[in-house]
Amino acid sequence: MEVKDQFDIKYLSLLSENYPTIHDASTEIINLQAIMQLPKGTEHFLSDIHGEHEAFTHIINNASGEIRQKVDKLFSNILTSSERAQFSTLIYYPEEKLKEIKESDLPDMDEWYKITLHRLIDLCHLISSKYSRSRVRKSLPADFDFVIDELINAEKTAREEYYESIIDTIVDIGNADEFIVALASVAKRLIVDRLHIVGDLFDRGSRPDIIIDMLSQHHAVDIQWGNHDVLWMGAASGSMACIAVVLNNSIKYGNLDCLETAYGINLRPLALFAQENYKYSKRFSLKQPTGSMKSQDTALLSKMYQAVSMIQFKLEGQIIRRHPEYHMADRLLLNKIDYTKGTIQIGDKDYPLDIRDFPAMNPEDPYLLTPQEQQVMEQLVLSFRSSYKLQRQIRFLYAAGSIYLLVNNNLLFHGCIPMDEDGTFQPFISQGKSYAGKAFFDYADKMARLGYYAQEDTQEKMDGEDFLWFLWCGRNSPLFGRDRITTFERLFIDDTTAWIEKDNPYYSQIENPEICRKLFDEFNLNWETGHIINGHVPVNVKGGESPIKGGGKIIVIDGGFCRAYQAKTGIAGYTLIYDSHGMRIASHEPFSGTMNAIKKNSDILSQEMVFETPAERLTVADTDSGFEIKARTEELKVLLQAYRLGIIKERNTESD
Repeated sequence: MEVKDQFDIKYLSLLSENYPTIHDASTEIINLQAIMQLPKGTEHFLSDIHGEHEAFTHIINNASGEIRQKVDKLFSNILTSSERAQFSTLIYYPEEKLKEIKESDLPDMDEWYKITLHRLIDLCHLISSKYSRSRVRKSLPADFDFVIDELINAEKTAREEYYESIIDTIVDIGNADEFIVALASVAKRLIVDRLHIVGDLFDRGSRPDIIIDMLSQHHAVDIQWGNHDVLWMGAASGSMACIAVVLNNSIKYGNLDCLETAYGINLRPLALFAQENYKYSKRFSLKQPTGSMKSQDTALLSKMYQAVSMIQFKLEGQIIRRHPEYHMADRLLLNKIDYTKGTIQIGDKDYPLDIRDFPAMNPEDPYLLTPQEQQVMEQLVLSFRSSYKLQRQIRFLYAAGSIYLLVNNNLLFHGCIPMDEDGTFQPFISQGKSYAGKAFFDYADKMARLGYYAQEDTQEKMDGEDFLWFLWCGRNSPLFGRDRITTFERLFIDDTTAWIEKDNPYYSQIENPEICRKLFDEFNLNWETGHIINGHVPVNVKGGESPIKGGGKIIVIDGGFCRAYQAKTGIAGYTLIYDSHGMRIASHEPFSGTMNAIKKNSDILSQEMVFETPAERLTVADTDSGFEIKARTEELKVLLQAYRLGIIKERNTESD
């Protein structure tokens, strides 16, 4: 690279502000070249967490089993298995475990502190050895950064007295608890360089808000939206249809903690409306009523479930009629009810219905909300849009999230790339323009952002909100990946053949090597080293299904993190781990609860399967960061040339 024109000179002048001398530029080049040789940082990939906050917290704390592996590596010769389990639990939950240990009346607490601090320092030294000291220093808690830096980098043989003096002082002045908490935090932060969430934080589990708060504090996280996420994003934007579906999902699973406790959503208007207008129907029995729930509460929730379902079907019909480009006219079902015969026509078949289940329906215009329904929905829109916590968390999802992500030659997305049976990319046509493959992903990302950020009361805003609903359940949406969602049929039709939801051909085509290569070409992925990483569709592990598809090029990491899917998958989730040694996938056993973990030192048992090992250990040079460092190094070399040729003059920094 050479200095070619005035633009280069202007850029180099700006660069020289950070590196004002030949010495500064040379030193940075040396530093960058050294960083390129360090081992690649560890990436973890999780998906389909669905509000299971306790299991998620534990997986983050134990780094998908990586912490225990390091503990075993260091201490298997000096600690029993139960002692290593207790030490690991101390790292996962330091405040809680410290409290329990101090209440156990150890004979010499000071000695325990010193031994434990030594072990934590050894662990942090091992974990941090793959990073530069500068990188480690930036990861240390500000209150203790100097001391921890000294401890984990001290040469014990040469500076043993200095090292021991620091630890003795920490214990003597009563700071041992704070240092144990800080060192546990350092270990957990450094062991995973970057966390990827491949969709679906919301629904099923009770507290997605706790998970999102944790993610918002994470040092390096990205999120690829799932269809449950965009549903909540649409609800937060004010989409009545998305709000109705969110309420439907939450109420039918008896899960109101997320709505009321976490986000302060006022359900009283809906409750009063349902109590006044609906009678109990066994079709609207709750899926997972809690054991402590009183019968009258269950009956009210059942009526609320019925009321919001009717509102949902009306609002969804309005969206379908507004958007013929969604090609979902066959999902307009309310106008196909024959109230005389008590049947509904779906396709070429008539199904019996109990028309008493439709008390608020106007046969002349079945998609029109009644004045009462309209008022209820307007009040709910205000509640969702006024929830400070919900709005803050949704803005975080937009800031850290996207429909898809290309990172380190891996393509991450939640659902599918919509395809036809012949393997061609399925087109989506909007305003005369056709979008398919990567172009459709980019269009979907743009529309999802307009749904939240576009100016109020504009066509862009309404279209964006409607598109968020489409992404949730629309025909062959890239986040939904099926030809229909049969919520109506599952409620009102006993014939289970009407419940079938056909998967997009993507899911069968990804076993075809030619189709896999086509997908890689579409997103400019390197075939030799790249992968596609999906969530969304639970892998039937107990039925013999493998998460690794397409000859190792496509990995589906939905292993049933959510308890609702564990009976199907046979496990309790996957973590995909990509580090300097290659790729492996960890399958997790069900979590017995936080209290068991703290009291009994129980862990989430994980089994790892290595499925790709490079011929040579991967370094930073093999990553996106490495490519950026290489480009920066070339720029600095040109700056050196400019200094030496007198094109750019060095600055006297001492006089600044």
